[in-house]
Amino acid sequence: MSGKKALVAGLAVVGLWGSTAFAQTKWDFPTAYPEVNFHTQNIRAFAENVEKLSNGELSFNIHSNASLFKMPEIKRAVQGNQAQIGEIILTAYANEDPIFELDGVPFVASGYDAAWKLYQAQKPFLEKKLESQGMKLLFTVAWPPQGIFVNKELNSVADLKGLKWRAYSPVTSKIAQLVGAQPVTIQQAELSQALATGAVNALMTSSATGYDIKINEYIKYFYDNEAWLPKNAVIVNKKAFDKLTESQQKALLDAATQAEKAGWDLSREKTNFFKGELEKAGLKMITPSETLQKEFVDTTKVMLEDWTKKAGADGEKLLEAYRK
Repeated sequence: MSGKKALVAGLAVVGLWGSTAFAQTKWDFPTAYPEVNFHTQNIRAFAENVEKLSNGELSFNIHSNASLFKMPEIKRAVQGNQAQIGEIILTAYANEDPIFELDGVPFVASGYDAAWKLYQAQKPFLEKKLESQGMKLLFTVAWPPQGIFVNKELNSVADLKGLKWRAYSPVTSKIAQLVGAQPVTIQQAELSQALATGAVNALMTSSATGYDIKINEYIKYFYDNEAWLPKNAVIVNKKAFDKLTESQQKALLDAATQAEKAGWDLSREKTNFFKGELEKAGLKMITPSETLQKEFVDTTKVMLEDWTKKAGADGEKLLEAYRK
């Protein structure tokens, strides 16, 4: 081969390599939850699926357990394109807009079927809000139903008065105020330490979180009142999404559809497992009496009234769609 032909061939190879490298995109993907958490496991499966469907053109560097950004910082990081994609819990942003708060308003949607129906009514409003902030909703996954973990038996709501109540969102802080507990802001990554040191001795969370942090080592009782099923949402920076090739976008959206179904199914399947394992480990599982449950409902119903006022016409439309 002549020197000129060799040079042309070499440039062709470099050009081919360069176009392949250019087509490969790797995004940072922060989440606040540990590797053992079922949400993180679902995200790992989602990431593998995206890479497979995009033929390796799109992949993620997943930063679990709040290792890149703390949970309340993730949404802003995605919005500012510091991370191109991320997982948030919607209720953490209740102060921004009522649409994020509804996930945690107690007793609006208590079981999985109701929570899914609520999501279908809520989804267009979530998409619109996130788009106005420069982001796109990819999918959501519900947590198992929320109950009360506490170190004393409860005969009435008044028994919660003065307890150090773990809050992770404006919604959970509001519940603390309504029941007379003392709200202490603690994110999941610091929760075990807060329980071990006595900084927290009561909280509302899911059996999944309880299982993840071995809550039975610190707490004696779980009142399974199924107050609500908050949702985690995977969101993407809209400009970053728009820069993807058409095939990359399709891979991302197709994998998101599959991850949403898989995640909701996994959440539902795991609920009894989590509760069963905690009970085996010594936690007392209690179904609240009708009287106690009614007291919880009556104490917190003002939250829906407040939400409806704040949400205005859109809120009325959303609730009307949900209640059909």
